[in-house]
Amino acid sequence: MAKKLYVGGLSYGTTEATLRDAFAQAGTVESATVIMDKMTGRSKGFGFVEMATDEEAAAAISMWDGKEFEGRTIKVNEARPMEARPPRRAGGFNRGGGDRGGYQQNNW
Repeated sequence: MAKKLYVGGLSYGTTEATLRDAFAQAGTVESATVIMDKMTGRSKGFGFVEMATDEEAAAAISMWDGKEFEGRTIKVNEARPMEARPPRRAGGFNRGGGDRGGYQQNNW
């Protein structure tokens, strides 16, 4: 069964192809994904690699965790399931509050 690995600390120039090639040294890579920022299209500096077997995943962790890759020291460990997040509120920039205050004339 395939094992998914988290890879953190990636260079912003890392591509899925270079990530796949690096981890292929440890075994069969099922998939390699670099997470990109939706707004800028630039890498967020982390990604995921899915290895074919648990043994190959362990080999990849020992081969790459704490090692230098493309000029950066990377962190590699077994990926954890994504945690459930509360839904986002609709409306965008509503900060609450209704009274805007402002000028008040005193009639004494």
